[in-house]
Amino acid sequence: MRKMKIKGLSVLIFGVFMINLVKGQNGVDTVAENMLLYQRAIGGWPKAIGNIKVDYHKTLSPADRAQTMEDAWRNDATMDNDATYKEINHLIKAYKKTGNKVYLEAAERGIRYLIKAQNANGGWPQFYPDSSLYRADITFNDDAMINSMNVLYDVGHGEKGFDVVDHSLIEPANEAVKKGIVCILKTQVEVKGKLTAWCQQYDKNTLRPAPARTFELVGLSGNESVGVVEFLMRIPNPSSQIKNAVKSAVEWFNEVKIRGYKYVHVASPSEASGRDAVLTRDTSSIVWARFYEIDTNRPFFAGRNSIKKYNVSEIENERRIGYGWYGMWPQQLINKDYPEWAKKNGISIR
Repeated sequence: MRKMKIKGLSVLIFGVFMINLVKGQNGVDTVAENMLLYQRAIGGWPKAIGNIKVDYHKTLSPADRAQTMEDAWRNDATMDNDATYKEINHLIKAYKKTGNKVYLEAAERGIRYLIKAQNANGGWPQFYPDSSLYRADITFNDDAMINSMNVLYDVGHGEKGFDVVDHSLIEPANEAVKKGIVCILKTQVEVKGKLTAWCQQYDKNTLRPAPARTFELVGLSGNESVGVVEFLMRIPNPSSQIKNAVKSAVEWFNEVKIRGYKYVHVASPSEASGRDAVLTRDTSSIVWARFYEIDTNRPFFAGRNSIKKYNVSEIENERRIGYGWYGMWPQQLINKDYPEWAKKNGISIR
């Protein structure tokens, strides 16, 4: 039975592909065409096939297309690494450009997928429906939840080209965003009576901070928390609770910023990789750590052995160069976006 379903869906996708192809260049967006092929039956998209990242600019051979269509029922649809979010946005733009309704319909299936993927607590997991390991946790990591909420906010408010989507999606999208905001406010970490920022993951049942990969221990995030704040600042006529959440998070960013350093990648012949990543002095620079201890605000790091370290040089080279341990993520928020938002909403800045 399952093979029959796959074959039927494959024939349908291939038929759509061929119909679009014969329309000529004016009605076809080649990236969007590849996105149609990779869309899973449930409505979302994968981020990779095995260890190979999906490349929509790649020209697929007939064999590649056939194999991709056969994969439609795979359990790998995700919100991680911009997956599903970027496809929906591109397909909406492609529809606006070409008038090809197939692109709009695929985007709408993606939107329905995001609505369906939201859990009872209002959060979004990293993957859906795959719930193995940490994939079912509420995931701010790599903006999985915030990307989903931004799409649904645009649907609900008809912004960024989303005024073209089926109007029956507007109310469910708005309701999902409301539930998501409740989840965001509940998961902002409070320390000694003071609100701070957000962790990368939370248990979907208890809303307690949770670890993910072996090197992603529980800690406040100097990266993902930025996206959360930026989303909250999109909300018109924000409640006092939202205002307090934003103000508190920005105060936390200012409290934990690290002055006089920058994090750089350098050549290192002594390492097998030939490279290294180091924190070096620079009086003109300010950086933030990816992880801070919840109770102390002390930056920390971990390798694949999950042992917490307080100096990035103490973890293995592969993890030093393969993960963003420091960055300037909150800089625009603090310098530009927040002051403008605060002025608009009558909030004084110290």
